[in-house]
Amino acid sequence: MNPLLDCTSCPRLADFLADVRAKHPDYHGRPVLPFGDPKARLLVVGLAPGLHGANRSGRPFTGDYAGILLYETLHAFGFGSRPVSESADDGLVLTDCRITNAVKCLPPANKPEPSEIKTCNTFLAAELAASKEVRVILALGLVAHKAVQMALGLKQSALAFGHGARHDLPGNRVLIDSYHCSRYNTQTRRLTPEGFHDVFRLIQTELA
Repeated sequence: MNPLLDCTSCPRLADFLADVRAKHPDYHGRPVLPFGDPKARLLVVGLAPGLHGANRSGRPFTGDYAGILLYETLHAFGFGSRPVSESADDGLVLTDCRITNAVKCLPPANKPEPSEIKTCNTFLAAELAASKEVRVILALGLVAHKAVQMALGLKQSALAFGHGARHDLPGNRVLIDSYHCSRYNTQTRRLTPEGFHDVFRLIQTELA
């Protein structure tokens, strides 16, 4: 059993998850573990589980709107065995890609507090330290971008977030930024499928 599943280090999040489990006893309702290839060269970092998405299914970006564009794109670029992620046992396989979140627990209103991001960052830091094969990190949104910097011990002012921005990291790694594939960003066309595909073309170039 992964010890992360029993983490209660953030009291507000732990209390909120307990309430969610009481209302939705069939939901995963616990910290959500990373999903994908353990030897992946691409690590996708999101924000946090969604109430009726990863918090329900137990798999990152699975069961809510934000996962639609992500898994379609992963499939289109050869990282996913199918274009839809429906449940944790649907047989989907990721190749050379793993997905994780800056915060592993569902936060109220989808907004983790700075102290919670910092506390949970120890898990992301450990994951990055153990993932020697990771060469490209895709940060979905500003929170993920900052969490990656924190996990690597970089100053928050060191790298400026920008959609499609590329940053050199220590250890011959690269950080690439994208707007988060949330319903808001896609419906307002801040993030289009074409714009997201451009980011993945950049990733392909880095991994070639």
